[in-house]
Formats: sequence, structure tokens, C-alpha cells
Amino acid sequence: MAKPIRFNAFQMNTVGHQSPGLWTHPRDNSHRYLDADYWTELAQLLEAGHFDAIFLADVLGVYDVYQGSADAALRHAVQAPLNDPLALVPIIAGATRHLGIGVTAALTYEHPYTFARRISTLDHLTRGRIGWNIVTGYLDSAARNLGLQQQLAHDERYDLADEYLDVVYKLWEKSWEDDAVVRDKVRGVYADPAKVHPIKHAGRHYSVPGIHLCEPSPQRTPFLYQAGASPRGMAFAARHAEATFVSGPSVHVVRRYVDDTRAAVRAAGRDGDALLVYAQALIVTAPTSEEAHAKYEDYQRHVDIDAALALLSGWTGVDFSRVPLDAAIEYIETEAGRSALASLSAADPSRTWTVREAARFIGLGGRGPILVGSPSEVADQLEAWMEHTGIDGFNLAFAISHETMRDVVELVVPELQRRGRYASAADSGSAIANIGATLRHRLSGKGSRLAASHHGRQVRIEAPLQSAA
Repeated sequence: MAKPIRFNAFQMNTVGHQSPGLWTHPRDNSHRYLDADYWTELAQLLEAGHFDAIFLADVLGVYDVYQGSADAALRHAVQAPLNDPLALVPIIAGATRHLGIGVTAALTYEHPYTFARRISTLDHLTRGRIGWNIVTGYLDSAARNLGLQQQLAHDERYDLADEYLDVVYKLWEKSWEDDAVVRDKVRGVYADPAKVHPIKHAGRHYSVPGIHLCEPSPQRTPFLYQAGASPRGMAFAARHAEATFVSGPSVHVVRRYVDDTRAAVRAAGRDGDALLVYAQALIVTAPTSEEAHAKYEDYQRHVDIDAALALLSGWTGVDFSRVPLDAAIEYIETEAGRSALASLSAADPSRTWTVREAARFIGLGGRGPILVGSPSEVADQLEAWMEHTGIDGFNLAFAISHETMRDVVELVVPELQRRGRYASAADSGSAIANIGATLRHRLSGKGSRLAASHHGRQVRIEAPLQSAA
């Protein structure tokens, strides 16, 4: 039996996100991102469509590589202005019952002690529906505004990240024993001090001697996403990730990333098949094929090349204003995100992209494929991508909000359900009825905790000092 197709909604607390220029479309509502109702409406739509999660991207800097300034990003709303994604979590959680909420947070600029408390708080408030997309950042502008001259080197960021994860694992998994909270009103004891342990972490980057401030949350550790596709990023994913996101313009590129990542997970002693892999994609659909292609052409008229190049320059660290539009894109080692440039160059030797072609491509839905057609035609394409790449589902970008997601929920989801390839109300009824079903359990079917073999469950802290009493 073919495995079910999974959907996440790829969103950002900003205007436009992955489709620079599409905010100018008359039907687009992404300027309403400042309104809590905008997120409530979207979350309820996704829940009705049985999406796994809403996945909230984030960056901490501005896209100022293109032309050496942030002017293009500001002029064209290229992920600027941008609000905090974590602030949306209680709004989305309050409007839904089982939708997962994945948040992006760059660990390079967030101390693990305070971050661990923030995530535990959100895991409590969502009853275990929080996920964390672990990123190390790729913008020098973020580093400068946080007191550094520039960001750490690419691989060094991952070295720091490994220690960072050890710190938060110790806080989430080891500081409080499972039965530390007793809530004994008769004895007046809320927590047993003998079962709450300081983690005593002293490493190269962090010194965290004390206890975690939060009692254990439903998942303890949030469900862990990661998206790095460089060799160092894959090694990091092999150690930590429960799900990964891949972005590539072709089956060949995505298949290579999937195979390499699963192999890295196996080499790290984990089950590579248990890793969930979501590929980025944009669906443009309508009741008929003709209407869908007309909609696609309509969207294309709103793609802004200047805005797309500002986005691509920020992703790659290459100022594409200095490269002729008809010049071929070549892979260059930079300290920014390496997978973005590789997916348009080195990852697929059979395809040469010009700067203009790449800008037009990423200008509508980012670095993933665009699937255009009637619901039946789109379902065929989704099934083909699943078969030929080995992915588990799709991280769906949008062209215009909330039209793109509504089209998926109202047109594509029913077609996939008819084919037995997508969750239905009957399939997910137990999760809907059980508010306590955590994101990890819904995605893995194996409970709320990290797998016993996961590195986060294997970390150790020093034995607590025994009191003299």
C-alpha cells in the first residue's frame, strides 16, 4: 500500500514569504499578517485540511547582500518587515485542536538556557504540539545587529549548534525526573528537590550550571526539524533531526538530498526510514486544467525579478546585481546558506541555470517545483514526486494568501483522499478527539518522547551532589 502524502504549510510572519512580488496581486492578503485573525483563519483552514503542521520560517537579519544594501528588500517586501514567529504560537494553538506548530529559531543568537524555557512554555501551552526548526542562520546582517562583525563560519556554526543541542537536551530531558512533580497538597510539596538536578554544563561555548526552570512538558523536547543540505548540515541532521525539509527544482536534486540524508542518519546509528522528509513545493490548481494554467500565468505577471534576486542573494551570500542576467550560475563556497546555491548549480550537473531563469523560478514559491493543473493532474504530480524521490510529504509554499492554501484544502485534499493517499477525518479522528495527542506522536505513532536511541536521550549530566542532611 502506498504511503500517505503529508502536507505542511510553509509560512512566515511577514508579507509574501517565498513569492517576492506576489503581495501586489489584488487577491493577496498577506499584508494582514499583523492581524491575529489572519493567523486564526489560516490555522483553522489548515486543520480542516488535515495538515501535519504550520511551519513558520524566520530570519534575524535583512537581505542586504543584493546591491550592498537593504533597499531592494524593503522596497519589495522581501521578508521585511518581519515579526517574531514564536508570538504566533498561542494564537494558532488557541484556534486549533491538533495542528502542529513548527517554529524556526536561530540558535546562534539565542542563549540555550532562556530558549529552553521559552520552548517548554510553548509545549505546555500547546499540549505538546510544538516543533523546532533548528537553524544556525546565514545572514551577516543578523550577526552585526547582535554584536558580531560577521557570522561564524559555516561549519563552525554547526559545531556551536552541537553543543547548544547538548545543553537544551540536558535541560529538557535530564534536569527533571519524570516523577519530580508530586503536587502533594497534604504535605505541601509541589516538586521533590531530590529529583530536580542541575545540569552542570561547562563547554567551549556555554556554561549552564543550574536546573531547568520548567517542569517537564508533554514532549519534553520539541519535535525536531532541520533543513541543512550541506555535508556538515547533513551530519548535524543525522544526529538530531526527526524531520527534514529539502528544497530543489527537480526530482534529481531532491532524490539526491533524500538519499544522502537517510544514509547519513543510518551511519549515525539511527533509523533512516523513520526520518520524515518534506520537499518544498507550490501548488497552483483550479477546478479545470485550463483555469489552473490561467491562474499560473496570472501569478507569473506579478513576479518581481529585482525582489527575487534580493532574496536569492541573501540566501547564497552572492550579490547577483554584479552578475549579468543571462550569465550561468556557478557554485561558489560562501559562509551563507550553501544548499540554495548548490540546488541551482552543483547538485544537478545536467541543468545550467542563468541568473534570470533562477530569479523567475524562485520568484514564485521559492526553490521547489511548481505543480500546476486540475486537482487530478496535481494529485498525479504529487504521487510521481513521492515515488521518484522517496519523500514523505510536502512543505507547501503559497503564491497568494490565503487563496493558495484554500485551493489545496478544497480541491487537492479531497482528490488525494479519494485515492487513499491522504488523511481523512476518519483517519485522524482519534487525534482530533484526543487533545493530548502530541505532534511527535501524531507524526511518529511512537509516543510523545524522543526515541530512546536519539542523542537527546543519551546525553548525561554529572551526578547531583548529595546534601549532608
